[in-house]
Amino acid sequence: MTDPEVQAYLEDNGYPPHIVRGGRGGLIRRWQEFVQEVENGYRFGLEDYRNDLDARGILALVESDDDPGVRAADDRFRSLLTGSDFRVWESLESDPWWDFGYPRNASGDLRRDLEAEGVIVQAGDL
Repeated sequence: MTDPEVQAYLEDNGYPPHIVRGGRGGLIRRWQEFVQEVENGYRFGLEDYRNDLDARGILALVESDDDPGVRAADDRFRSLLTGSDFRVWESLESDPWWDFGYPRNASGDLRRDLEAEGVIVQAGDL
């Protein structure tokens, strides 16, 4: 898709104006920033984490999987994940790899939410 086609897709599908304005470049930056947040210790809960995974799904829909910035962020994100047998979200109808697993360094709200869903077993429960 061309950049104008990406913006038209985003607008046609009801994404907020700031996402539409950012277009492909904005989506790529958002994905890269999310990966950086995960590397540093994601400080939000599971619902926010799931919403942030949607950025990667949108990148796939707008045919940006081969972008060097996306590929580099993908490699970094893959290295952070564990529990790949658990699907944390459904950003696409297919089975995209980023919807499976959770960060090894999950803490705070994200860890509590993952524990509440039974994804992570609390040390005291072993």
